[in-house]
Amino acid sequence: MSATTTPAGLLALRVLSTLVREDVLGLRTRGTVEERPDGCWLVVAEDGIAVPVATEGFQSEYAARLPLVELDGRRVTELDALLTALAARAEDEDRPGWAAFAEECRQTLATMELHERVREEVHTALTDLYGADPAHWTGPAAALGHDTLAAYLDHPVYPTARGRSGLDEQQLRAHAPEFHPAFELRWLALPAGALTRHGDRPLPSWWPTPSWLGLDLPDGDGAWETLPVHPLTVGPALDEALRAAGLDDRAVLAERPYLTVVPTLSMRTVAVVEDPLHHLKLPLATATLGRLNRRTIKPGTLLDGAAGQRLVEAVLTREPRFAGRILHADEQTWAHAGHELLAVLLRRYPDGLERSVTVPLAALLAPAPASPASPDSSDSASAHASAPASAPGADRGLLVVDRLAERFHGGDPVALYDALLELLLDWQTTLFGHGIALESHQQNTSLVLDEDGGLRLLYKDDDGPRVHTGRLTAALGELAPKPEEFDDARIFGDDDRPLTDLFTTITGHLCTGSLAFGLAAHGRADLDELLALLRKRLTEAVERTGPAAEPLRTALLDAERLPVKAMVTAGTLLSKQRSGAADINKHYTDGPNYLLPQQRSTTKPGTEQ
Repeated sequence: MSATTTPAGLLALRVLSTLVREDVLGLRTRGTVEERPDGCWLVVAEDGIAVPVATEGFQSEYAARLPLVELDGRRVTELDALLTALAARAEDEDRPGWAAFAEECRQTLATMELHERVREEVHTALTDLYGADPAHWTGPAAALGHDTLAAYLDHPVYPTARGRSGLDEQQLRAHAPEFHPAFELRWLALPAGALTRHGDRPLPSWWPTPSWLGLDLPDGDGAWETLPVHPLTVGPALDEALRAAGLDDRAVLAERPYLTVVPTLSMRTVAVVEDPLHHLKLPLATATLGRLNRRTIKPGTLLDGAAGQRLVEAVLTREPRFAGRILHADEQTWAHAGHELLAVLLRRYPDGLERSVTVPLAALLAPAPASPASPDSSDSASAHASAPASAPGADRGLLVVDRLAERFHGGDPVALYDALLELLLDWQTTLFGHGIALESHQQNTSLVLDEDGGLRLLYKDDDGPRVHTGRLTAALGELAPKPEEFDDARIFGDDDRPLTDLFTTITGHLCTGSLAFGLAAHGRADLDELLALLRKRLTEAVERTGPAAEPLRTALLDAERLPVKAMVTAGTLLSKQRSGAADINKHYTDGPNYLLPQQRSTTKPGTEQ
């Protein structure tokens, strides 16, 4: 195994590529390209930094080609030492962020090494549960198997996404989706009226009363309400939350665990084993995708998610051609006690999925169980990989997308990709025409493949949209939800830029562009062919929508540069005051436009933008 295929080497490559992409320490804008006998280097001479790079093209011109950095002529290959040396060149006030990022890398490396050890046994367990072929994993329970497969892949943008702060191996094995565990929840009993509730539908029959949990409380069950708590939240974090909410002397934590669940890809959301159409989104006292990206649930996001669902449904009533093809989980039932660790969202999935295969887009490039795969196959599927189809050693092990294509699209994964593009881009561009852009990334968007070969899309989690107020009102009239129905004031505005940025980084990069680059990296098709197909389908969608979608043509199809998420900068390395990020998930740098017909980009590092 070479240095570039070990977990440590792969992580170092992703980290260095991210630092280049996000222009950390001025690597991109202050760097110059230097050709050496072994290849291309990106050199910031005044700081004595040199990074070996190769052309990339997805969200950056260049990516690291070797897991090392040259510092004042000395080559540093160990990631921890490398980050320490780079941190010494950062501003003093940014050093805590660098230290936090180094710890993220240590946690992620440990998790990657754990994944290498357990993946085969987890795959075996999945096939024992659901069958040998993931293309036949039908129904909402089996869909959780696809979430598990997806958990072994890296995030297209954030290099340490597999790490979860503060959790040890035992906690991960017991609660993380990549192990497909089942566990029971804990429950709080709170005085009646302590919870702010939303939703008209009755709670499921399995929702417990205090006496069901073995609690004998004053005035009986009618004087109390129950709230599920993730086991990982129980302890000091929960105690502090109850104190902050003024409930520490009134809340009662049931000793008896109850309700067996299985984690979804998001980990904090769990599916009820006896009723898998119902999921519970529960706050966790951990962080992923950056130290500032905590996995708690701010009460305002529950309000926004429910209003976002109503917004999407208002569009569907006006667009009958999407009837039955665009599905959405019901997210109207939620409760909180005024604290981000005391909250729950009860997510209900639509009926009619029992005979369908439901797969998150995040799982499509995952190795299928029992398929031959190279040791780094899960990492080569990373969306930032851009090896051409003819690259030596391109992975030919079967992926989830291959299995699905065999069953539903005549064995042609490009045909499956094309079918996805047609519906997804038509829908998202239609939303844009109504003044809406969703943060429906590859984890929140699922393919629903039916027995007859039909393809539908299933969405969830609409708490972070961007809305053009004037265009929404013009399109929906009285059906348009009002800004006051949402909590986050940043959602509404009269500028298209927040919408085109969100559309580009989510629908463009994460949901469609990453698949094109990933399919090419695995040798399934030529990259230029896939990008031409993506451009064609997006152009058709823009033209079908008409003048209201023209900002997408300008900002995405014709622009020289595209917005790119700067998640490490905003989520870990810098404070919000230093980064200026109003929303760490919507803080951007820029990269080449891989959709331009003439070339993805010829802009070199060092060019001022």
